[in-house]
Amino acid sequence: MRLSISSCTFILFTLLFSLIIQENHARKINNIMEVENSDEEVHHHNQIEPELNVFFVPNDLKIGKIMPIYFSKKDLSTTPKFLPKEESEKLPFTPKELPLLLDFFTIPKDSPQAKAMKYTLDQCNFEPMEGETKFCATSLESLFDFANSMFGSNSNFKFLTTKHVTESTIPLQNYTIAKVNKISVPNAFGCHPMPYPFAVFYCHTQKGDANLYELVLEGENGEVIEAAGICHMDTSKWDADHVAFRVLDTRPGKSPVCHFFPPDNLVLVPTS
Repeated sequence: MRLSISSCTFILFTLLFSLIIQENHARKINNIMEVENSDEEVHHHNQIEPELNVFFVPNDLKIGKIMPIYFSKKDLSTTPKFLPKEESEKLPFTPKELPLLLDFFTIPKDSPQAKAMKYTLDQCNFEPMEGETKFCATSLESLFDFANSMFGSNSNFKFLTTKHVTESTIPLQNYTIAKVNKISVPNAFGCHPMPYPFAVFYCHTQKGDANLYELVLEGENGEVIEAAGICHMDTSKWDADHVAFRVLDTRPGKSPVCHFFPPDNLVLVPTS
């Protein structure tokens, strides 16, 4: 079986992952994006790489606020799918077993695909930061098992995602905030897809430091987005080189950092 992950896909996944996860120095991922000053009320969003137009601050969460936001449009039918749990559990999932895995998937050891797999295995096997709970789901069943273990076996939960209500044509455009709904839950997990031959989601939370939101955004071309967003209120332990600080022109501990979830991310939220 040969499953390919393009070099471009690897770079994009690496970027998105580094945008969302609070790295310590052992996990540091270098970001080389330059941030320049912008004008008027979107002062922190202009003249940066398009994909970085996902960050904001809590004061931006006002009805009528206009912001340039990047929402990727992906054909989810082409993305890797979960393996059944009984199949995924037969495969090792540690960096030391990478040579065996590359041979199994017939992936050349020096290829971008191999680097992508190593990246995912490394990230999934790092020890969690202080106060962090993390888990890499390699099957849908393991994702549900993880949710039950975190929220309680008798608890109900739902998935929040960012959805295109209307047809998407422009990834980056100005959006007006039409609705803001704060979700008050004691715990929620953001799950981010990782580059791998089959679906792997990195799920994590930093308990007690985040506010979760559902928003309705109206694009200048008439597009409507139902977006999931999160504000990390305590950034004092974040890496000073985290790209969010460059985009928002701030530093660790000085300001909360908020971001929208890309359409292929999931947020696990308890409902009872």
